[in-house]
Amino acid sequence: MLRTMEDYFLTFRQNMKYYREAKHLNQSELAIQADSSNGNIGNIEAGTSRPSFEMIVKIARALNIHPADLFLRNASQSRQAIKTELETTLINDIRRVIREKL
Repeated sequence: MLRTMEDYFLTFRQNMKYYREAKHLNQSELAIQADSSNGNIGNIEAGTSRPSFEMIVKIARALNIHPADLFLRNASQSRQAIKTELETTLINDIRRVIREKL
């Protein structure tokens, strides 16, 4: 199923709010850090205004995340981090199976 622009915008708004709250910022604080107005940040989160590409980058920078994370949460997690996590998990599971079965 293809996603529409509205789907991406909804995801963007939800992720923006998620990361803002995770950083314990209110809209005014994010606006200051993103060199924007409180009204603009509020309108973006409410869905009544769409950010420019420049504003997306400023918001991401203010939240200390990659801009892609605003469209797909944790999109910027590196392949190495994923590989390391999987290897660690698999090694632990293999050790457990060896202990239990052999």
